[in-house]
Amino acid sequence: MTAPYARYRRAAAIPAGMAMATALAFLPNTAATAAEDAPAPAAAARADATPLSYVVNVRPGHGTSAYVKKAVVKAGGTIVTSYDQIGVIVVHSSNADFAKTIRTVRGVQSAGATRTAPLPSASTGDLGAPKVLSAAEVAAADAPAGQDPLQPQQWDLPAIKADKAHEKTLGSKKVTVAVIDTGVDDTHPDIAPNFDRKASVNCVSGKPDTADGAWRPSAEESPHGTHVAGEIAAAKNGVGMTGVAPGVKVSGIKVSTTAGFFYTEAVVCGFVWAAEHGVDVTNNSYYTDPWYFNCKNDPDQKALVDAVTRASRYAEKKGAVNVAAAGNENYDLASDEITDPSSPNDTTPGDRVVDPSKCLDIPTQLPGVVTVASTGAKGIKSSFSNHGLGVVDLAAPGGDSTAYQKPDAPATSGLILGTLPGGKWGYMAGTSMASPHVAGVAALIKSTHPYASPALVKALLYAEADATPCTDPYDINADGKIDAVCEGSKNRNGFYGWGIADALDAVTK
Repeated sequence: MTAPYARYRRAAAIPAGMAMATALAFLPNTAATAAEDAPAPAAAARADATPLSYVVNVRPGHGTSAYVKKAVVKAGGTIVTSYDQIGVIVVHSSNADFAKTIRTVRGVQSAGATRTAPLPSASTGDLGAPKVLSAAEVAAADAPAGQDPLQPQQWDLPAIKADKAHEKTLGSKKVTVAVIDTGVDDTHPDIAPNFDRKASVNCVSGKPDTADGAWRPSAEESPHGTHVAGEIAAAKNGVGMTGVAPGVKVSGIKVSTTAGFFYTEAVVCGFVWAAEHGVDVTNNSYYTDPWYFNCKNDPDQKALVDAVTRASRYAEKKGAVNVAAAGNENYDLASDEITDPSSPNDTTPGDRVVDPSKCLDIPTQLPGVVTVASTGAKGIKSSFSNHGLGVVDLAAPGGDSTAYQKPDAPATSGLILGTLPGGKWGYMAGTSMASPHVAGVAALIKSTHPYASPALVKALLYAEADATPCTDPYDINADGKIDAVCEGSKNRNGFYGWGIADALDAVTK
């Protein structure tokens, strides 16, 4: 990895009191891609014919897939797996011209490499780490009757009225939220009571691995997914913290490599697995590597957009509400152009100017996905949070530098408390932490309205949100300079979308 950015662009780890305008996290983020008006040759970096992974998109159904599969082999490809229900075939090939060749085959609608680095991914380890609570801090935690010990540090729960919602209901055990992420430690005492084993899997290769515990992160891997899982559904059990929906189930769908890359074949596998295992909500606190923005005039990047779009739509068709983080670069996703310095992040990144209406962050900007921006302890847009009128749907607590937005006592950190592997707890911040709050509220809506379709759950999310006007002027560090511009009305704007998620309305309306 060569980029200075942390890979979970959705997961910023912000040390207390430190400014943060870009993502800090745990997966590497780097490299160069083609702008919408000047695509780079897809095969240029692969002249040495090193093995790469590809997705080949065809019309759904076995007929076309069977014909194309023969062509794949003839073109030098090895089929890893095929999702005939959405028409996506995952292939490995060392043929530098594989994608170019297979695109000429009758029935192939798009095809492209899912990475620019050879298999296996050549990359470094984590770049960031959460602020872990010490054993003494955990032991010293003191909470009022009826609260879990660490709940007084969770300023984010009253910020969305989740504490009041819990007086009505904790959510239904019949509802499952899938954490499509770096893996979930289901042995954690706050996660174990609510873990859904049947809906959990390892999808890193693009093909489901159902071995027991395959969904767990190793000691070398990021704790990101475990933190997200606790935010959503940490049990109200007298231990540690409390999730937004502490009565629902949570599953782990592991889609990131050890180095922290979320490649297309893994993300496709994750959505399809969720679709076919009764998941009600998926949380997606990542972007699909190696391109931050995927430009549809580039044949490789177009294929990645096609594949993930098919998979996410399939999950929604099967009953899941897909929730995704907006990103941590303080980008205006509704602007005419953005300079992306970090793509492709698995080889060598380089600056490119993109039009975010044509070059998409996936799954964040895909149709039907609920896109979530982050707020801090004072209820305004986090310093790092991406925004954009018509792109951001909702906002929720994701934390911010304590120097910018300090919470009211007894909470001491402006970051978000969550579960960490090995039975620990710690603080992180980012839109990665905002998205699970909305996923938890969606789970509470589904618990209250068990027969609601994904469309109705989303409509209720938006209708029940607390409308929040633009912060104008937005000078988060008080240096006299505007740090971001918010466009829109109180009822819908670029910072907060339809408003800040409301858990109490989710269980009473």
